[in-house]
Amino acid sequence: MTATRGLEGVVATTSAVSSIIDDMLTYRGYNIDDLTSYATFEEVVYLLWHGKLPNEGELSEFTRLLSENAELPKEVVDHFSTYPVEKVHPMAALRTAVSLLGLYDEEADSVEEEANYRKAIRLQAQLPTIVTTFARIRKGLDPIAPKKEYGLAKNFLYMLNGEEPSDIAVEAFNKALVLHADHELNASTFTGRVCVATLSDMYSGLTAAIGALKGPLHGGANEAVMKMLSDIGDVDRVDSYIQAKLDGKEKIMGFGHRVYREGDPRAKHLREMSRKLADVTGEKKWYEMSLKIEDLVTSQKDLPPNVDFYSASVYHSLKIDHDLFTPIFAVSRVSGWIAHILEQYSNNRLIRPRAEYIGPDKQAYVSIEDR
Repeated sequence: MTATRGLEGVVATTSAVSSIIDDMLTYRGYNIDDLTSYATFEEVVYLLWHGKLPNEGELSEFTRLLSENAELPKEVVDHFSTYPVEKVHPMAALRTAVSLLGLYDEEADSVEEEANYRKAIRLQAQLPTIVTTFARIRKGLDPIAPKKEYGLAKNFLYMLNGEEPSDIAVEAFNKALVLHADHELNASTFTGRVCVATLSDMYSGLTAAIGALKGPLHGGANEAVMKMLSDIGDVDRVDSYIQAKLDGKEKIMGFGHRVYREGDPRAKHLREMSRKLADVTGEKKWYEMSLKIEDLVTSQKDLPPNVDFYSASVYHSLKIDHDLFTPIFAVSRVSGWIAHILEQYSNNRLIRPRAEYIGPDKQAYVSIEDR
């Protein structure tokens, strides 16, 4: 046996959920460009779970189920007040809250198909409420209940800020949710599948996936991008800041991707939304800084931006706290995680790879008196 570092190039399973072939990302065979341009996030979630786009009746019923299950158990809301909010990252709060939800779900331990689908609905609906509720409680604000007539994108922005979001804000956020919904066998998805392959429950699988997403090499990259933009502060400082990073061979977050050769196909959609929001808000420097950074990095390192790079300026333009960027990733990606978890349950085999041993050989035991 020969190990492959980071499992790069290893095909670990078969899946019909999404694909990355020749730098094209598809969900269930639908090109991400078409879905981002025309679909609501609810349509994409339905597609990922059912393998087809919904008709009007199916979408109406699916949206109704999501809206009816968006509220959190009182015990989960009350639990947030026990967190040391000054020190707790929202991803840690999200990870804990999802695990806690399982304690109040009578079907938590069931892996029956119908029970899993009901849990999927509840979790997809409740994750936006978890993120927005914690975001408000830590600021001393009362949580805002979701509106049943709003879609997922609009409801998230409403519950976060307490005011009806603009059409351009809803459009931008919906596109971001669509773009982040699934991405084949990424680190968090693989983690979730490994967990439920033991026939552990869906709450455990999603808690494990959130833990993997929390890392800066995965979901945390967009928060790191915004920190870089904030550190630079102005377009005039981009050249010197980025050149120093390049000369020092430091990693610049938001660039490159292991599975794409010519570039992440999702980045262009968020680049355009960043431009539109810059025009609306009048704060153009974040978009202009991002463009300049992209030019420098791609010209010198031949590394195109990935989905994390422009999502940072999009979320900032929507007045979202920077440490909420990764939880928003989870609000979207839970749709893909659930699709993969349901797929794993449907044709399960325990995931148990081997390791190439590189330690010492033929050691002789020595009694403790002689060591």
